[in-house]
Amino acid sequence: MKQYISNGGGCIVTQSILQGKTPLKWLFREAPVNEVDNGWRAMGRDDTQEYIDQSANHAICDINTLINIEPAVLNVYEMPVGTDLEFVEDATGKYFVDTRTGDEIRERVKSPLQLAFEQNLKFISRTVLETELVKEIFETNGKIRHFTMGNCGFPTGRVIAADPLCCLQSPQHTTVLEPQISSGNYPVILAVMDSLVAGRRIVGAKMKITSKAAVKYEPAEAFRKKDGKWEKTFAGIPVDAGLVCFCDEKAAESYWQFIDKWYGQNPEGNLYDDYFCRLFAESYQQNPEYQRPEGDFLLWENPEDGTQIAMFASGLGDGYYSPYWGMDEDGRICELVVVFMAPELF
Repeated sequence: MKQYISNGGGCIVTQSILQGKTPLKWLFREAPVNEVDNGWRAMGRDDTQEYIDQSANHAICDINTLINIEPAVLNVYEMPVGTDLEFVEDATGKYFVDTRTGDEIRERVKSPLQLAFEQNLKFISRTVLETELVKEIFETNGKIRHFTMGNCGFPTGRVIAADPLCCLQSPQHTTVLEPQISSGNYPVILAVMDSLVAGRRIVGAKMKITSKAAVKYEPAEAFRKKDGKWEKTFAGIPVDAGLVCFCDEKAAESYWQFIDKWYGQNPEGNLYDDYFCRLFAESYQQNPEYQRPEGDFLLWENPEDGTQIAMFASGLGDGYYSPYWGMDEDGRICELVVVFMAPELF
């Protein structure tokens, strides 16, 4: 049996379909009765009401069993509870018809999470960060909760914002934000939302540099060292591992030394699976109400010298995110902000 969907759950199918006595005709989705049930119910073309009324004529099976019998079921798997479909096979092919709307469904329906991700890509591609949006995320939206993951040290004041498992591992791909801030320890605040579509997610991250409020936001500039000289480059944060971090340039340099040593001791190892995974899980155990079970944030201290890196999940995952400096009424930097998700989309 081909596995089309991993952990797709179980459905209830009439025995006549499973035994090949009649083809699929009706497919509808009810509210699941438990964590294993996905809510899908299937009945055959020749099933009578008398046959359907007998519980012995129904069986629970993995959704992949039904899809192997009729692959077109894969197209509608992501449709919501309340869906009521008729399966049709004619000269134009095999497809479903929505009995409520009459719409024909011939292509695979995207999941709500995939649709949300596509919508969010448009949001994060914007080049302007409005003060009102930041205020909504970090102050006024009652659906969003806030958690200060701790104070992160910046001994040089040269700030790096990067994917800690991809770009930050490579010195040549690491950029330093400008301008430089005063050295010190600054709180990193996460905005967390429980979305009906995406579950628990970090909507944005803020590092407070002074106590003053931001009245506007300006895109950060970035520089990369090449051939011993600093050159201006894009300040955006490309994310491939679903994580972003804030750290000092000194912490990044110590991180590179740690990585070299770790891989020297674990030549076949995976830095996340074999090292960070456990630490993120411990973070969840300490603060389960603000993150998913695998852990969404970690204030990591380098065991070599105690330098710190604040790591946190990037909203819906991979993408290209922009760091912004929050400017106070005197035109001075008071915070660093990265927004991962548009709260109104969820």
